[in-house]
Amino acid sequence: MDTDSADGPELVLQGKFADAATRTACSQDSPPADDETVIRIPARMVEQIRKACDAAEAARTQL
Repeated sequence: MDTDSADGPELVLQGKFADAATRTACSQDSPPADDETVIRIPARMVEQIRKACDAAEAARTQL
């Protein structure tokens, strides 16, 4: 969680780069911006991401 971002609180995620086929498929539904990429996040990290999302929501309501 980056609470000091110029654009407000942001989640910072770590994952593996997605392969070309996955990036292409994802780009059809939601083309990434020039400063974005598609990553894969292991299912074992879902609980950590859920907690980070809860923290991000809480931080946003405090601003």
